[in-house]
Amino acid sequence: MKFSKLWLLVGAVLLAAITGAVTVTHALAQEGDPTLRERRCVDEGWRHVVLDVAGRSREVLWKGPAGAWPKGAIIAMHGGGGEYDQWCGRDSGIAAPQVRFGELAVADGFGIFLVNSSDEVSDEQGRVCGKVWDDEVRGRPNLDLPFLEQVMRQTIPGSRPAGSADAVFLTGLSSGGYMTVRAATHFNGLVKGFAPVSSGDPYGWHRVCEAGLTPRVKVEGAGYDNETGKQIIESDACRSESYPNEVAWDEGKAAVKPTFRMFHHELDGINDLSCADKVVRQLRAHGYPGEPDFLLHGGRRGLANHLWQDDYNRPILDFFTSRLGS
Repeated sequence: MKFSKLWLLVGAVLLAAITGAVTVTHALAQEGDPTLRERRCVDEGWRHVVLDVAGRSREVLWKGPAGAWPKGAIIAMHGGGGEYDQWCGRDSGIAAPQVRFGELAVADGFGIFLVNSSDEVSDEQGRVCGKVWDDEVRGRPNLDLPFLEQVMRQTIPGSRPAGSADAVFLTGLSSGGYMTVRAATHFNGLVKGFAPVSSGDPYGWHRVCEAGLTPRVKVEGAGYDNETGKQIIESDACRSESYPNEVAWDEGKAAVKPTFRMFHHELDGINDLSCADKVVRQLRAHGYPGEPDFLLHGGRRGLANHLWQDDYNRPILDFFTSRLGS
């Protein structure tokens, strides 16, 4: 299915509105020195931390209830081209449902950790992909798994008050949803439950980060399914009877694997419904128990249905709460 240049231009404008084309200089620090971009979040009680991970500066914003965190902690990952402050400090626009999710999580008894992707991810040919998560399996060391491990093993335990639940949950949108699946399977012994949003199969797709393939802000190239060769925006892009081109999955050390629930829209025009169906099928095949998808209906196929929706907020938090006693 081919999309008109006008549709792509509209998509680019909307994505620019989501992400804000802002360049940030990362300062090496243990805490604080937020830029103006993060200051809106810090002013609302979020803590800004910069971690040194394998020589790279990686940023975290976090917030929790005033006392103990009875429901543990959530790691939330933004979408491609996005920024971690899209979950806080903004009270209007199309990122507003993510802001409301962050505040609702804290009010519900969760600590929430917003993690920022790098802009250094490259494809197999070495071309820079831009502001995306390093969710694919490549021949080089992964840029984001060590970062997320440090957050799970050190930052969260060092931040939560005494008496807090030690459960860790993962969620993320789009590229962050792909990374949610990758991290939850790689670190399945550290994760209690995970909720990918508008996501697909990180072990069954690849990026071609050739300049000019997309008009998107801060992201180069496009994503393709390994079986069909179709771009994931196309209808039935990930529809296949078998997956001979699936790369080997990361197998963590959990005796009991964490439960997942997929959140998406049937008319997602950026990550086709078939791609969400594929990752659900693959997760189950690899032994991950899953609850029924939370699937939205209606409207017209397009970008708007790919974005984080207010309708996801309460069901995601209720799903995570249900896993505490498992």
